[in-house]
Amino acid sequence: MAKNPVTVPVAGVAGQIGYAIVPMIARGIMLGPNQPVILYLLDIEQAAESLNGISMELTDAAFPLLKGVVATTDVVEACRDVNIAVMLGGSPRKEITLRKDMLSTNASIYKAQALILEEHVAADCKVLVVANPANANALILKQFAPSISKENITCLTRLDHNRALGQIADRLKVHVSDVKNVII
Repeated sequence: MAKNPVTVPVAGVAGQIGYAIVPMIARGIMLGPNQPVILYLLDIEQAAESLNGISMELTDAAFPLLKGVVATTDVVEACRDVNIAVMLGGSPRKEITLRKDMLSTNASIYKAQALILEEHVAADCKVLVVANPANANALILKQFAPSISKENITCLTRLDHNRALGQIADRLKVHVSDVKNVII
């Protein structure tokens, strides 16, 4: 029996992480090799041209599990009744940016996104926050989207984890694969 496609909005998709992750979702790496998906590629208006390019590349790749691609800058369109949302977007920390300024900027971004999610996603929606600081952004999202169960909001801190592995390996003069049980 064929499964119904799952609609997955990926916010902030025009960046490098988004460009790398959407083909993986389309191949079934995120939801499994038998789960069809419809991807909503979401980003800010200034990234509309990039969104269209990514959409064309996904279509050209002819992923068997990819049942549709929508490139949009409309967060309401991308989030209506979805069960899974991937939040990549955020303001990156630049060399001259103070951490508190990045936190403040991302707080306003995640508050706005949370309010949209709160109003438009399915009650059982699962949300993955990736933009750093992922743990703070996930907390902000939870605060402003209280109807989404706290168990359904998680963050991916893999970059921080990988950096910790690399720094420990470097200091111990061992290969990164020899470093075990690192928790951030």
